[in-house]
Amino acid sequence: MTALTLSTSSAAALRADAVVVGVAKGAKSPVVAVGAEAVDKAFGGKLAAVLETLGATGAEGEVTKLPAASGLKAPVVLAVGLGEVPAKGDGYDAETLRRAAGAAARALSGSKKGAFALPIEDPAGATAVAEGALLGAYTYDKSNGNGGNAKDKDKDKKNNGPLAEVALVGGKPRDKAYKAAVERATALVAEVNRARDLINTPSNLLTPAAFAAEAVAAAKEHGLKTEVLDEKALKKGGYGGILGVGQGSEAPPRLVRIAYTHPKAEKTLALVGKGITYDSGGISLKPAGHNETMKCDMSGAAAVFAAVVAAAKLGLRVNLTGWLALAENMPSGSATRPGDVLSMYGGKTVEVLNTDAEGRLVLADAITRAGEEKPDAIVDVATLTGAMVFALGNRTFGIMTNDEAFRTTLHEVAEEAGEPSWPMPLPDHLRKGIDSPVADLANMGERMGGGLVAGIFLKEFVADGITWGHLDIAGPAFNESGPFGYTPKGGTGTAVRTLVRLAERTADGDLG
Repeated sequence: MTALTLSTSSAAALRADAVVVGVAKGAKSPVVAVGAEAVDKAFGGKLAAVLETLGATGAEGEVTKLPAASGLKAPVVLAVGLGEVPAKGDGYDAETLRRAAGAAARALSGSKKGAFALPIEDPAGATAVAEGALLGAYTYDKSNGNGGNAKDKDKDKKNNGPLAEVALVGGKPRDKAYKAAVERATALVAEVNRARDLINTPSNLLTPAAFAAEAVAAAKEHGLKTEVLDEKALKKGGYGGILGVGQGSEAPPRLVRIAYTHPKAEKTLALVGKGITYDSGGISLKPAGHNETMKCDMSGAAAVFAAVVAAAKLGLRVNLTGWLALAENMPSGSATRPGDVLSMYGGKTVEVLNTDAEGRLVLADAITRAGEEKPDAIVDVATLTGAMVFALGNRTFGIMTNDEAFRTTLHEVAEEAGEPSWPMPLPDHLRKGIDSPVADLANMGERMGGGLVAGIFLKEFVADGITWGHLDIAGPAFNESGPFGYTPKGGTGTAVRTLVRLAERTADGDLG
């Protein structure tokens, strides 16, 4: 992972491949942002004019490179757009800084060191720039699965590797608050990137058993407790949802419990992640053009796994239990058929009307099991429905809960973390649509409002008295278009930051 340091040197004196400065949209022309004073001085106070000549406007995410002026140790100046100049007395918001730092880090891919002289006016600003730069510097190491000889792999890493080091200019290395900000950003982004790596890993390399092994290895490294239920244990325990989804595959399912505890914790959160390592749709096969990215259908489990490890790294005063519901959904002679009835963990029966509505089946088993431990709240995370993508687009996830106050909390937490989200309802009138003549309920209901129907289905498996939230991350979990800001193409690690922020607020006593 890219190294991160707080520099005591000025932007002009720091040796690096490039020095990064911010430029904003002024009323008539671009304006150089706070933090770039030393660089502007090297240009005789005319850096903004030079950038304007080169076509820079200060628009958010815009990147302009130019040769450095004499007096700068770095040979290149990289100006990144921050958008509109803030109102007098206001600074740039955290998400603007994250995106700018991420865009700059992507532009410096393959470089050894970048000096980031963006507007860092307090520890929160340092956190935002650090997170954005480290998230933006991410690249997936394709040599893990692309074959080839060692020479080719080394060449690929050299040409396409991430920015090796980020030096933050303007922070205060001896200030405990700034130091803590950098340490938090480093720990958090390492886990977001762990989730991204898992999501980007080809399905033939990340089977349910392989995913479970990754969790066990991380647990040993970070002092966490794990329990892995294999297909025999799942059958003995009556986990009909997970088994029903996984029975058509030669790669058998797993349910993983990974837990972090703090001796002074007063609250416990249970996090449940959908971990379909590949989703063909089963017998209800997905149409052509919809299968190619289905390695990402385990993004919820990746987020839960990463969040638990991040909490351990940060030493948060909260208990976190992660449940990874892992299966591969494949069509075969042994696969679950439309019309079959599954006996779920806990005893409820479900008529499977569509085998491509499989995520809710594995989640239902895991939610029921998690509820037996009586946590203060359960939050599940899943790439659950295409309907949520239609509703909210590719960059925003939906939030559904059985508690209005908790829905507000989750929305606030996501916004604080910088992850776009939107509260969604669970209308009572949609419940009737999942009635079944042969089982307690069906896994499909009305087509319109399908994302809400899925949430209503999951709610049926939440024990009475337990606060529950559901994050449908189907849109932002996997970016099929080009990279933007600090978001790469491919796996994004969506929801990790939200879950960690929720854990932090819970540790601070804000859960209620």
